Amino acid sequence: MNIGKLLIVAGVIMVLIGIIWTFIGKSPGDFSFKKGNVTMHFPIMTSIIVSIILSLVFFIIGKFR
Repeated sequence: MNIGKLLIVAGVIMVLIGIIWTFIGKSPGDFSFKKGNVTMHFPIMTSIIVSIILSLVFFIIGKFR
């Protein structure tokens, strides 16, 4: 695989992740704290969801190797 195809595939994957992230980026389990002009965001539930999805994807890929 040459570098051009690799960059195209990486770009498509990043776009797909961005589209998916807009749907799960503000899950009910995410915490946001605002004090003055400082805002802290802790995406705990989003991290758990992404971890489960990636674990399933890598498990399925591992089964086909």
